[in-house]
Amino acid sequence: MAFNGREGKPIPLGIAKKWTKNYRDANPGKTKAIFYGKEKIQALLDEPGAMGIRVYFGQDDDKNPQLVIVSAKEDGSNILPNQEEKDGGGTLLDSGKPCPPDCPPEGDPLS
Repeated sequence: MAFNGREGKPIPLGIAKKWTKNYRDANPGKTKAIFYGKEKIQALLDEPGAMGIRVYFGQDDDKNPQLVIVSAKEDGSNILPNQEEKDGGGTLLDSGKPCPPDCPPEGDPLS
């Protein structure tokens, strides 16, 4: 497997609306989205050798959905923090702002 930094593709708004509605209908009252700041995403993309990011689905100890975001290299391997050093390279990102309560304004077609 090799990544080139162009993975993924745009989807039409209609499909995005359908998919997010499907999720909301299947998971009433649950987290709908999580926001991450530009600086945090940019830090992941700026990791040496990063071709993009990978998003893992997770669940915290209170059974709330979480996303764990990590940089990935061209060969598909994750760029992970050094276990021995606090700032040994690699960043694992979470602790975004969940929706609810931090949702787009009412009427946004994805929420």
